[in-house]
Amino acid sequence: MNDMNESSDFWAATRVYFERRLIIIFLMGFASGLPLLLSGATLSIWLTEAGVTLTAIGLFALVGTPYNLKFVWAPLIDRVPLPFLSARLGRRRSWMVVVQLGLMAAIAGLGFSDPASEPFVTAALALCVAFFSASQDIVIDAYRIEILDEDQQGAGAAMTQAGYRLGLIAAGAGALFLAEVADWSLVYGAMAVLVLVGLMVALYAPAPGLDTAPSETPQDLGGRLKEAVVEPFHEFFTRNSMAVAFAILAFILLYKLGDAFAGVMANPFYIKIGFTKSDIATVSKIFGVFATLAGVFIGGMAVKRYGILPSLLVFGIFQMFSNLMFAAQAAIGPDVGFLYLTIGIENLSGGMGSSAFVAYLSMLCNVAYTGTQFALFTSFMAFGRTWLASMSGWLADQTDWVTFFVVSTGVALPGLILLVWMMKTLPMKIQTGHGKRL
Repeated sequence: MNDMNESSDFWAATRVYFERRLIIIFLMGFASGLPLLLSGATLSIWLTEAGVTLTAIGLFALVGTPYNLKFVWAPLIDRVPLPFLSARLGRRRSWMVVVQLGLMAAIAGLGFSDPASEPFVTAALALCVAFFSASQDIVIDAYRIEILDEDQQGAGAAMTQAGYRLGLIAAGAGALFLAEVADWSLVYGAMAVLVLVGLMVALYAPAPGLDTAPSETPQDLGGRLKEAVVEPFHEFFTRNSMAVAFAILAFILLYKLGDAFAGVMANPFYIKIGFTKSDIATVSKIFGVFATLAGVFIGGMAVKRYGILPSLLVFGIFQMFSNLMFAAQAAIGPDVGFLYLTIGIENLSGGMGSSAFVAYLSMLCNVAYTGTQFALFTSFMAFGRTWLASMSGWLADQTDWVTFFVVSTGVALPGLILLVWMMKTLPMKIQTGHGKRL
């Protein structure tokens, strides 16, 4: 009887993933994951083949700036209705439709640009792709939270991650496989067509029950902007002393910098030493995704067992030394078997580090400002990934690949040194927003 009850409970829990709203969330997750690589890693391979210098490719990382700053215009998307469309589709779906139409146009336009002769046009269009992608993330996250019941939020998060990873595979491995037999303009045209998945879902998905358009005066909007952007920072600096607050922010900036510094040059490195796009697609974009997921799962268990700060230190050391695998790969050359080992170790360590790091950022948030403070912290983290890591291309142009990846290993060291100092001197002073200490 107990076995029958357990079996019944299992199937009851599984059925939630087949509900209409969860399938919609899965498809929206796909739409959210699709554009990211098209202005990042996949674009860097195209730029490498077009003969763009490594210095310039490094600077192209700056087109990801909208992901850093999306909290600035999030209140606009959150509060302001669109003429004509909002009355028919509601605020969430109307913004989704407008943003996705802009995203389709930007991706298609990027595909028809010529990075060899007009790199600034390519950069401008890539920036547009990143802007519309970041805006899509804002509205999709809001829609997901509002459309699901409280007991569906966990399943919704899982479906979002599954769809997001599928979108990354389509824009990573899928685009590279297609680029083996077609021109890049056709590749980006195909990716623009895939945005229709999100557009069709936006048009036919149900409107959230809370999807009403509040009437606000400009003064009210300004007050909400102040509450959304200024108050979370004010609360964070008020809760901690200035020295502690800046130590935390410096750590957020530096912890993943070594990973980001090497990551910007990873795809140009693969191409330069002789790997084919099919090799990169299979190993980095498919196998690598599953290695990352394994790392996230292992990291989550370790955080629960050993705590956040010890896990951050161990995983940070693992992350740092994983960069040396790329140095070894550079010395060995285009050996696909060794590439599996390199990508496996790098993505596994990156996934574990990310799991502990997200847990750390979550614990820093005050429960009154959880969403906004988390967005602000992750935007600050992305500043290092986007702006500081953009210098990696210049270094790669000045050195050989072995030297570059050895230096990138050293780039991770300041964040770890700061973490050790924080663990020894600040653990009882770092006050979390939940009233608990790390």
